[in-house]
Amino acid sequence: MVHELNGSNHPNAGQNVMFSSECHNLIPMKPQTISILLCLLSLVFSTRAADRVIYEGTSGPGVGKHIVFLTGDEEYRSEEGLPQMAKILATRHGFKCTVLFSLNPADGTISPDNRHSLPGAETLETADVIFMLNRFREWPDAAMKHFVDAYLAGKPIIALRTSTHAFSYGRNSSSPYARYSWDNGEWKGGFGKQVLGETWISHHGHHKVEATRGIIETSSKADPILRGVGEIFGNSDVYGATPPADAKILVRGQVLKGMNASDVAVEGPKNNPMMPVVWTRLYKNETGKVNKILTTTMGAATDLESEGLRRLLVNGVYWAIGVDVPAKADVSLVGDYKPTMYGFGGSKKGVKPEDHALGNPKP
Repeated sequence: MVHELNGSNHPNAGQNVMFSSECHNLIPMKPQTISILLCLLSLVFSTRAADRVIYEGTSGPGVGKHIVFLTGDEEYRSEEGLPQMAKILATRHGFKCTVLFSLNPADGTISPDNRHSLPGAETLETADVIFMLNRFREWPDAAMKHFVDAYLAGKPIIALRTSTHAFSYGRNSSSPYARYSWDNGEWKGGFGKQVLGETWISHHGHHKVEATRGIIETSSKADPILRGVGEIFGNSDVYGATPPADAKILVRGQVLKGMNASDVAVEGPKNNPMMPVVWTRLYKNETGKVNKILTTTMGAATDLESEGLRRLLVNGVYWAIGVDVPAKADVSLVGDYKPTMYGFGGSKKGVKPEDHALGNPKP
């Protein structure tokens, strides 16, 4: 199996090497030899360090642009959903996509329950877009500094589901980043409320009972982010949300009576009015830089089975980097995608970042 030692401290870092999974020896090889071998095997591999997976796009409007995906939530399987979005954006659109994970330091496996882990945060320095789904994280200050520096630099942010309450500093209120906490009183609502447009409020729909149908806001139907977007469905419930006046609402969430796309809408106040579930804003941060923000309270890994939601998110990336949105972006799935149902304690065990590499069937 061929690896590139990106971001490694190994003495051969940056060289093309052959890695033997049996003997774990690193054997220097000429680039020409590796190219011939890859052609003969007819396999496509993503490059990765031990703590991340990198998908290198080779053709499309995204070539030369870097998206960094931040996974890490205990409930909605961001460790499954975001790698699929990264594969689509790299394979179908040419972006370089780096996916970071919360890890178990003992064995290097993905551990969404570890709220204090984000190896590879330094890759945010070269990000053109930040794509996140996090919940109640308290990253080490060094990792959080990379995130805050990227935010203050004005990088665009696409934030899914529990990212409205991405950070929680209840146990470390003396941290220089405690103000980012979802319940901060001084910077009211923290990063979620101030930057993304909302913090954690409530389950508006009945959790795991009432699914969501996306209803495009009439006044926003010409927005390029909605170009080619058809039906939007997610089996996660609608969140309570009141975005600020400067937010542009793109989609509202219709609460359904059941968990299927064919279910009818709930009657009564839950859908009158319907809650916003997708919005954008241009946020001027403390340094005077403007962040393009796309926030959706949808985004569980199971929600991403919806072609409409995937297209909206891909369109959002195009909008974020200032490139014309395609008439109907290719958002077909890459490989098998059978996401785990959301819920606490339900993450797959023993999965390592490299298991998400292109061509690896393990996840």
